[in-house]
Amino acid sequence: MKDCHVHTKISHDGISSIDEYLKIAKEKGIDEITFTEHYDIYDGLNTNLKTLDVSYYQNEYLTHKDDLKVKTNFGIEIGLQPDTTEQIKNMVKQYPFDFIIGSSHITCKKDMAMDKSFFEGYTRKEAYLRYFKEVLENIKLYDNEFDVYGHIDYVVRYGNYAEKKIDYEEFREILDEILINLIKKDKGIEINTSGIRYGLGSPHPNIDIIKRYKELGGKIITIGSDAHKIEDLGKDFDIAYNMLKEADFREVAIYHNRKPEFIKI
Repeated sequence: MKDCHVHTKISHDGISSIDEYLKIAKEKGIDEITFTEHYDIYDGLNTNLKTLDVSYYQNEYLTHKDDLKVKTNFGIEIGLQPDTTEQIKNMVKQYPFDFIIGSSHITCKKDMAMDKSFFEGYTRKEAYLRYFKEVLENIKLYDNEFDVYGHIDYVVRYGNYAEKKIDYEEFREILDEILINLIKKDKGIEINTSGIRYGLGSPHPNIDIIKRYKELGGKIITIGSDAHKIEDLGKDFDIAYNMLKEADFREVAIYHNRKPEFIKI
C-alpha cells in the first residue's frame, strides 16, 4: 500500500520523525510513503504558528531519501488561500516536489481548526457554503501549485454541528462546480482516512462525493492517512479501498515528479 499523505514532526502538529515512519512502514503493509508537510501562510492571523521552512524540510527528507526500508516521495500539503497566490507560486517553483496536496485550512482568513469564529453568526449551511466557495475560488486561481485537493469536505470536522455529513443534494450546485473544475484541470481528489479518527463515520470525503466525482469523469484519486504519528500510518485503508470499489474505481494514483501513476486496486 502507498500512503500519500503523511506528516512528521517537521510539521507544527506532527509527532513522529521520518525515521520512525520508515522503521514501522513494512509492519503496517506500507511500501511507499509520500511525506506532505504542512505549508500554510499565516499573514494577518493572530497566531504563533510559523510557515514551514521548506529548505529545512527538504534537507531532512534528503537525509533519508535513499533509506532501503521503504520508498519515499517528497511531497507537501499547501494551504491554498486566494490572497497568497504569488508567495505559493514562487515557493513551488523552487523545489522538486513529487506531489502537492492543495487544501483549505485557513478560509476567509480564519484557521477554523483553531478559530471557531469562522462559524459564528452563520447557520451550518451558510458556514459550509463559505468554505466551499473559497475552495472553488482556489481551484480557479491555482494550477501548477497542486495535484489533488485534500480532505475536500474538511469543514465538517469543525463547527460542532450535530449533523456533520455533507448531504450531496444539499450542496449539489457548488460541489458539482468544484468537481467539474478539478476535472477540467486534470486534478484529483484524495480519500483521507483521518475522517474516521475524527469521529465522522467516514473518510474525507464521503462516498456520495466520490461517486459524483466518478460520474462527472474524474479519474485521479489518491489515498492518504493524514498521519501525524506512526500509529496512524496506513490506518483504515481497507475502508478507503472499499469506497473506491463501491464507486467503481479500478485504479488508485500515486505521484512521482508531479505525474500520476495508476495502480490497479
